[in-house]
Amino acid sequence: MRIGVATEGNMVAAHFGHCPHYSLFDVEDGKIVNKELVASPPHQPGVLPPFLGNLGVNCVIVGGIGARAVELFRQQGIEVIMGASGPVEEVVKAYLNGEIESSGTVCSHEHGEHGGCGN
Repeated sequence: MRIGVATEGNMVAAHFGHCPHYSLFDVEDGKIVNKELVASPPHQPGVLPPFLGNLGVNCVIVGGIGARAVELFRQQGIEVIMGASGPVEEVVKAYLNGEIESSGTVCSHEHGEHGGCGN
């Protein structure tokens, strides 16, 4: 399993579509066996779900994300955990331990000319 986390510093980024990096965690038998940091491509609608899918991501953990991005991930069979916050590695460990679930809430605030979260 490969988990991708929207990352800003060492924290889960509040806005999926505008974070500078993604932390990728390879997981075997419920344990993290590898982690790497990849730079986010320039923000454009619909780019991030296939970008992360091509990196082998099976699950994304995010703070805020737009409904369109969630749908694009689901079309690729990638699980989306929304509403996460805190240090990236701690959040991944909590997810692996069954301690966090998706809030199911998509970003609904205005973004002006930049579009929605993750769109």
